[in-house]
Amino acid sequence: MYETAHLPGMISFLYYLCCMSEATVQPLLTAKDFASDQEIRWCPGCGDYSILAQVQKVMPSLGIPRENIVFISGIGCSSRFPYYMNTFGMHSIHGRATSIASGLKASRPDLSVWIITGDGDSLSIGGNHTIHLLRRNFNVNILLFNNQIYGLTKGQYSPTSEEHKITKSTPMGSIDHPFNPAALALGADATFVARSMDRDPKHLQAMLLRANGHKGASFLEIYQNCNIFNDGAFEIFTEKGSKAAETLFLEQGQPLVFGAEKDKGIRLNGLKPEVVSFTDGFTADDCWIHDETDLYKAQVLTRLFDDPSRDGHFPRPFGVFYATERVCYEDVMAEQLAVAGKKKPADLDELLRGREVWEIS
Repeated sequence: MYETAHLPGMISFLYYLCCMSEATVQPLLTAKDFASDQEIRWCPGCGDYSILAQVQKVMPSLGIPRENIVFISGIGCSSRFPYYMNTFGMHSIHGRATSIASGLKASRPDLSVWIITGDGDSLSIGGNHTIHLLRRNFNVNILLFNNQIYGLTKGQYSPTSEEHKITKSTPMGSIDHPFNPAALALGADATFVARSMDRDPKHLQAMLLRANGHKGASFLEIYQNCNIFNDGAFEIFTEKGSKAAETLFLEQGQPLVFGAEKDKGIRLNGLKPEVVSFTDGFTADDCWIHDETDLYKAQVLTRLFDDPSRDGHFPRPFGVFYATERVCYEDVMAEQLAVAGKKKPADLDELLRGREVWEIS
């Protein structure tokens, strides 16, 4: 039995333990904890609602405190996203979310940084910033909402609108050739490239988790329906009657098989992809095995539907096209700063002169 003289010390110690427990144990969060108190101002039926819901659902599973998560957007319908997340965030300027996110990640590499952008915001005025963020490989996540139209400014064609698209700004049809976002990201040496859609919640959640788990710049293109200015643009990939025949879901190490009865596949004849039918004697063993670490095959996959003159009708791929590891910009920058900090102070005049100095007699 403890003496009463020891009780004050024991009480103090127990109080200390309680305080430590409260400080170190994080409460379990839910999707509702990531929803802000702001009224959501998207058109009824917009695909953005689904994307927002899936992001809020996966956030608690990341185990990251809300104060360490930041959503940064540019300009566009999708860019209202930070208002609706109960995290830190910034609604920035057109096309420059990538630049602001780069600066934030460089100065605060401990933060989980998410970039919300649209096909116009990231591929038109912000195209240059997007490709440079990807090649630098900052450890951030880019969610590109692709609805193939300018929604916020009321229905002009965008960099991803198909050729001959009739809009308010192209009444006779667009003569522009569209960007392929996934192919563009691969061309910019992105280390993670994937595609999902607003109307497949489970797949979108899986891709969000994969993007977050990647160390480096993750680029996730999300097909998003604009029911006001481009309704049904991706309907063939989302409707029950056509989805199985028109979509190809990529799984690492698995054959490329699709169809309502899983009776079709894609094989490589040399470097040329071909659609084969299992009713013609082919099997899954004859099909292309997906390897998301193979850059060359990833480029073929992103281009499956680009060439209308190609023989056969190809489904649209969804999933991770490519994933690789490469050192992140902010890590190399930190190493360089650490080395610089150990050196003696530089002479400013010497730095300004540089090494290209000539003496004229």
